[in-house]
Amino acid sequence: MAPRRVSPLAALTAPIRLALFDPRVTGPLLVALLYYPDKLRSILPVQLHQYVTSSTFIRTLKACLALKAVRSVSSKVSDMALNNWTSKSTFVKSQEIVLITGGSSGIGELMAREFAAKGVKVVVLDLRPPKEPFPAGIHFYEADVTSSVQIANAAAEIRKVHGSPTVLINNAGIGVGRTILSEPEQAIRKTFEVNILAHFLTVKEFLPEMIERNHGHVVTIASMSSFVVPAQMVDYACTKAAAMAFNEGLASELRSRYKAPNVKTTIVHPSWIRTPLIEPLTSHPDFKDPVLEPEEVSGAVVKQVLLGKSAQIILPGRLARLRGIRGLPTWLQAIVWKSQGSTLDLFEELRSV
Repeated sequence: MAPRRVSPLAALTAPIRLALFDPRVTGPLLVALLYYPDKLRSILPVQLHQYVTSSTFIRTLKACLALKAVRSVSSKVSDMALNNWTSKSTFVKSQEIVLITGGSSGIGELMAREFAAKGVKVVVLDLRPPKEPFPAGIHFYEADVTSSVQIANAAAEIRKVHGSPTVLINNAGIGVGRTILSEPEQAIRKTFEVNILAHFLTVKEFLPEMIERNHGHVVTIASMSSFVVPAQMVDYACTKAAAMAFNEGLASELRSRYKAPNVKTTIVHPSWIRTPLIEPLTSHPDFKDPVLEPEEVSGAVVKQVLLGKSAQIILPGRLARLRGIRGLPTWLQAIVWKSQGSTLDLFEELRSV
């Protein structure tokens, strides 16, 4: 695993930033400053004591503590809303079957192996088997997820041997990374077929049994490009925006049409992930965007499924603010669009070398 680059300034300020928004730090410190300033005078240098007991510093601490409280409450309410106002977990390892599309390589394979290591039965749908044989607990079935016939045939075998999947992870995805005018029509159609149309096909096949039992979980692997569309990845971003709409609509139908509130839905929006395909880009000194390790993404998905709760997962979490970009003034949105275009300009230059 390649080490993540961290700027010296970020490394130096990280403890301070974390402490300011950690109520375990700000709470006791604020109490000490407000009620026991004389005791602090005996243990702190004079200049430091004058600074931390100043009205400006105390107001800053209060603001940080209040902001953290608001965020925590908002996060809890959001979690309850996504889970139909219940905190009940619905995942029982010994009774679950996790089906992962595109699970023979990349993040899908990592998820499959991690689930199996935790004692969960896993079924993988992919066009080809993994390069390294799967351990016991992972069962491979060959299928093209863009073909309803192949999905149905594989599903019949899965049900006969293992039973009905209780978790569906729509992980299979492709991306070409070309401009609208340079990408062949066939490649555009294939991207839509794999990245979004396949979601409809797999859900049509496996969701009815989840609805019948009012138990299950559908996980959609989307992208940060659901919110911000980079130049040269327009078809890919369109499919990920569609995946976000698919997840929201599926959750709505489960509640209001199928009366199956215990069938959970989770969507995952990762940013750049370190893969061989974009290694020339992510290792370039001019590349400044955050880069995730594949294990971070797979681990987040596995953790959420094991919790048995619906969620919207942004990776890394600090990019969550980009969810609201459409509500910003157009000139601010344009700045973000331009920055994404510059990143892909660099990718095209490296690829043409």
